[in-house]
Amino acid sequence: MKLRNIQQTVSILGIVALLSVSSAASAGGRLSERAKEVLANRPLDMVELIVTYRQAPGPNDRASVVNNGGHIRHEFKLIKGHAITVPAQAAKALENNPNVERVSNDEPVDVMATKPAKSLPSPILTAFPGLEQSPYTGAGIGVAVIDSGMRSHPDKKPTISMAFGYSKTDDKYGHGNHVAGIIAGTGDHSQGPYRGVAPNADIISLRVLDENGQGLTSDVIAALDWIHANANENGDQVPIHVVNLSLGHPVVEAAENDPLVQAVETLWKNDGIVVVCSAGNAGRDGYGTVTSPGNSSLVITVGSVTHWGDDDPMNDMVSTYSSRGPTRIDRFVKPDLVTPGNRMISLKAKDSYLHKNHPEREIVAPGKSTAEYLQLSGTSMSAAVVSGAVALMLEQDPTLTPDTVKARLMRSTRKVDFADVFATGAGMLDIDAALNESGYASNASSPRVFRDDATGRLGFENTNVLWGGDEWALGYLWSDGYLWSDGYLWSDAYLWSDGYLWSDGYLWSDGYLWSDGYLWSDGYLWSDGYLWSDGYLWSDGYLWSDDTLTSDATAALVDD
Repeated sequence: MKLRNIQQTVSILGIVALLSVSSAASAGGRLSERAKEVLANRPLDMVELIVTYRQAPGPNDRASVVNNGGHIRHEFKLIKGHAITVPAQAAKALENNPNVERVSNDEPVDVMATKPAKSLPSPILTAFPGLEQSPYTGAGIGVAVIDSGMRSHPDKKPTISMAFGYSKTDDKYGHGNHVAGIIAGTGDHSQGPYRGVAPNADIISLRVLDENGQGLTSDVIAALDWIHANANENGDQVPIHVVNLSLGHPVVEAAENDPLVQAVETLWKNDGIVVVCSAGNAGRDGYGTVTSPGNSSLVITVGSVTHWGDDDPMNDMVSTYSSRGPTRIDRFVKPDLVTPGNRMISLKAKDSYLHKNHPEREIVAPGKSTAEYLQLSGTSMSAAVVSGAVALMLEQDPTLTPDTVKARLMRSTRKVDFADVFATGAGMLDIDAALNESGYASNASSPRVFRDDATGRLGFENTNVLWGGDEWALGYLWSDGYLWSDGYLWSDAYLWSDGYLWSDGYLWSDGYLWSDGYLWSDGYLWSDGYLWSDGYLWSDGYLWSDDTLTSDATAALVDD
């Protein structure tokens, strides 16, 4: 399968520059650099912070906040900390508490919506071919959707609804309904076409976003904290097996210091819950744009593919908005995989912001007179597809660990020719192949990429070492095994490659191709007008100036 990846307007050397940036932002005192910046910009304001402690906060820690004119908004067990509001001038006093581990800004999170386009072409259906015949429907699997809430719909009612930071659980924005429907919509109202991936999975809706699709990191962590306490104690309800996070914020500190990353990784490691995150919608800004918590090396981070609604895989491409890796500061190779996320049809939330303000996005099901569906685009939608696929895998085998689920998903993807691994990850989700995958991984951390400043070459952590088995070598994840499984290449903990070309899986491993001037200086490859300057590829109006593509296949409302 070929998956076209539109080159960014920024130079490819931007990755090299990104990898050369010092990770000093991860070092320093207990007050994060981002928190210092916020305090400096708002010296007279009350500020929202997240404080983590070496030991669980006790009475003296709480008194320190109150005595400095602040109050505690959330107290967490998942990360041994709490969210506070405190006068900026008093915030630095927190550093005097020897129990304080880290003080981070309470980052705003959102779904990163953009302005809608004027017109929309024929939509793409949510349904995935072959799933109607699958014996698995997600029955008995609970999927927590941490989002803007959920309103009951003819195709789905949430099994549990909770709100964090809000008094009502209804979806006032419209994003939560859409995500939940992609995961587990029954398709009853449309009589099939707009069915979700795992229609019998239970949705646990946890509202953390407002009517504009925005919220605070602390509310997201509060929802994760609730899952930590209640995942296996839902009374008559099913346990929670999967968490979907189709939201995020830009990376501002190292993953090990990021309280949101800490929270999702604790759920993953200690509670055995699979966490699926959207990669982000900042792909047009180039590499290093994956958002938190998708920058965690543990979680499954999903990018978006633009699929044109036909049977020709040759014209599929990585959505221009889909965020690219490697992750900032830590330089993990992300996303982990991609799947269609463009112009997806799913549940509309009645009277929500999207319903009231974007009637052009409403979809009327065949044979119906009222619009019960909505069309949205973004890596939010892609993450939801993968969460549904995970529900099917766990119904098939509830004993699978999060690491094994991730490893199987990545190894079973449809591998892409001329792929940029920082855009496509392991390749395109193949649900049927994932259900037929075998093998168990003791660890499925996304590999880290390094740059040797002396040679300019890139080193990738070898996943067969990281994950505990030769069957998980990078060659089986990113390309075909023949190219990546040579014993000489894999005898080291790292695979070294050149930093200039990021698209061709064949060129990643062959030293002859990387050093031979024939490949890089031949005018036919780099200067021939047909390949690099022909109007069809670079200047054709359909590709670069048509509204349907410059806004990425009419991603009229692009969500995280």
